[in-house]
Parts: sequence; C-alpha cells; structure tokens
Amino acid sequence: MQNVRTYVEEHKQRFLNELIELLRIPSVSADSAYSQDMLDTAEAVANALRTAGCDTVEICETQGYPIVYGEKRIGEDRPTVLVYGHYDVQPPDPLDLWDSPPFEPVIKTTSLHPDGAIFARGASDDKGQFYMHVKALEYMLRSNSLPCNIKFMIEGEEEVGSKSLSAFVKENHEKLANDIILISDTGMIANEVPSITTGLRGLSYVEVEVTGPNRDLHSGLYGGAVANPINILTKMIASLHDEKNHITIPGFYDKVEELSMEERTEMAKAPFDLEEYKSALSIEAVYGEEGYSTNERNAIRPTLDVNGIWGGYTGEGAKTVIASKAYAKISMRLVPNQDWQEITALFKQHFESIAPAGVQVKVTAHHGGQAYVTPIDHIGYQAASKAYETTFGKAPVPQRGGGSIPIVALFEEELNSKTILMGFGLDSNAIHSPNEHFGIWNYLKGIETIPYFYKYFAELST
Repeated sequence: MQNVRTYVEEHKQRFLNELIELLRIPSVSADSAYSQDMLDTAEAVANALRTAGCDTVEICETQGYPIVYGEKRIGEDRPTVLVYGHYDVQPPDPLDLWDSPPFEPVIKTTSLHPDGAIFARGASDDKGQFYMHVKALEYMLRSNSLPCNIKFMIEGEEEVGSKSLSAFVKENHEKLANDIILISDTGMIANEVPSITTGLRGLSYVEVEVTGPNRDLHSGLYGGAVANPINILTKMIASLHDEKNHITIPGFYDKVEELSMEERTEMAKAPFDLEEYKSALSIEAVYGEEGYSTNERNAIRPTLDVNGIWGGYTGEGAKTVIASKAYAKISMRLVPNQDWQEITALFKQHFESIAPAGVQVKVTAHHGGQAYVTPIDHIGYQAASKAYETTFGKAPVPQRGGGSIPIVALFEEELNSKTILMGFGLDSNAIHSPNEHFGIWNYLKGIETIPYFYKYFAELST
C-alpha cells in the first residue's frame, strides 16, 4: 500500500487519457437524442471494469438506461464494499457560456488548480469521481493489496431521478449484498481542508402549469380583462416565501430537524470565508432564511427554488400576447424527517389553493428522495477518516452537504447498508453549470486515498 502514490504518479498520464476519452461521450440522460451515446458509455464503463480486473461484468438492462455491474471477489470471509456511481451527465446548456466545448475535454490551470483541471461536462459529476474507484481497484489488484470484495453498480439515470434503480435494487438484494456502500459524488471543503459528507438533503421536484384563456390572446384587445397566466404564476411563486425567507406552505416545517446550538457551533468551526464566497460568485450579499448562517442555509435547512420558468413569446423581437399557459419547475431540498412525498402533497395542495379565479393549476411531481445522515461513529466513517488522514496528513472535517442523492436512503432501506460519501470535488467545480471541471490533483488524490479506505475498513471489520 505504501507504493500507491508512486503507482499513481507513474500512470498519471494514462489515468488522465482514459478519463478524457470517457468524458468525450455525451451521455446526457435527459435528452433522448443522446440515447446511443448513453449505451456507448455503458459499454465503455463495462470495458474499464474488465480491464481493471473485475471477474464479473454485466450490462444489466432496465426499463430505461442500463446499469453496469461488476465484481471482484477474494473470499467469503472478507467484507464486501459496494461502489455506486453514475455515468450519465447533466445537459450542457447553455452552450454559449462554455469557454470550450463541453464534450471536448481540455486541461487548463486555474488559481485553485495550479496543477491543472479537466474542463468537460461530467468531469466532476460523476465520471471523474467514479472512475477514481476503477483505477483504485486496478492498483490494488496489481499490487496484490486488495483486502475486500468489491462490487460496482454504475447507473445511467441519476441526473433524471434514478428512475430504474429502485426496481433493480429491490430485485437484486443478493447480488448487491454488502457491508458498506462507497460513493464519490460529493465534494470537500478545500484541497488543504479535507472533509467527509455525513448528511445529504432530500428532494422534491415538481413542475407547475397555470392555464388561463383557451388560446394566446392579443394583449391590446384582452390585456387587463382576463387573467394573465404568466403574471399569476410569478405572483404565486413570490408568495411561497415571506419577508424572512421562510417557506409559507402550511405544514412544511412541521417535521424539520432542529439542530442544537452545540451542533451548530461545531459546524461553524469548518473554515469558511464569506467575502471569498461572495467574490467567487460575483455577488454583493448573501441571501436566505433569516436566523441562519450561509453554511446552515445550504446544508441543514430546507429550501424552495424555482429552477426554470417560461411561457408566452420568448423569440427575437416583439409579439404582444397574453399567453394561454405559463410553466415553472420547482425543487425543494429537504432535511431529515421531512418525507419527500408528504412535502410534494403539501406543495400541491397549497399551490392549487392560492390560484385565483380565472386560471387552472396543474402540479406534476417528477421525482424525489429522502434526506440521509451517516453517524461518525460508524466503522465506515472511521475507515474513511483514517484514509484521508493518511494521504492528506490531517483528519477530515465531518460536513453535511446541501445536495441530494436520493438513492442513498433507498440503499439503506433495501440493502440495510450505510453509505460513506468520499467526495474529492470542490464547490467551485461548477457541476450542473457551464465550464464544469475537476482538478487533476483531486482526481489523482482520490485514486491514492481510496485504497486506504479498503485497508482500514477490512481491519476495523475483523
């Protein structure tokens, strides 16, 4: 194991080249135009697992895109680690905001990444991060240092709600049986401040449609006489927060976990520079729920945000119409004890109730998932902490994340397994945004650190 850093350095260029080739494939699950690219990516992932040393590799068909499964067993008496990742990526739009084409990876140096970063859609979320595990397996097999059985489950629908994964997990309990689940689809505070995500927020994602007249109308002939769906929709959305930025949906906060001041004080010890945060986003002030810090707002508090809004004429020039319909997509990030289906029902009931006469409202639930917390006294967390301390030279900070990985709660329910979130990305990686990137240092550090997790987990499991 002591030679892992040398191995990574010796094979650095090959590791980068392999990831770059994977990033070239536009595996956008949300757009059916990329269907063949999705299938090509699944095949590429399967080939990578075979090359790394998996004895069994399968491309498992689902109702949607396939799940790539691989395993390497070394003994029935050894603990088993299930690695989860996803090969699908977010749509690259808006394309005009990318400095380079999203599926033509380039390496550039930045102030945060003096060793260079790979700029491409999926570089950090999640191709670069799950591929670290593939290369870590390669190292452990070539160095004869693998202490655990390994299973891989790499899906292709995470960015669209993991539509097929639930059925696959429920139908494959024996195949997926494990002692711990390992995921790298999160980040850490900074390269010099390693951290492990111990909690994830849940998610409720809905689409709303407001319908007024039965057709688009001339705004001169009908303006002021009939309800304008776009005007109405914006008013309805604005009413979802009060003057303190609390969410106004009745019952929304009823089950929210309130952390003690002691816990909040511990969280506040994590390094955070508010001025640097604002500067990085080019904003003059932060914004959010009154009574909570920025780090609390984006981790331990629930939120409601409009992710998209449209209606009427948006083309070049002018077209004076009152649109028949207006739409919005809305996501709610949830905290422990908030059930996403219950919150979705509360949203639907409230949103329909505040619609004025003259319009009809339709609420469509797209997908969601429950919040999740990993206790820091679990041996999986302890193994991860020791791994980071070995390669970073300091213990990682436990940190709750603001994002959602809905399938983590599903794993615990169906497989009775805890999940350890060993992310090596940074908040500045621009995931889901133009110019997504992943630092070369972070990529290689992940490959170096992951084998130590297996070493310590095996030791702690005996």
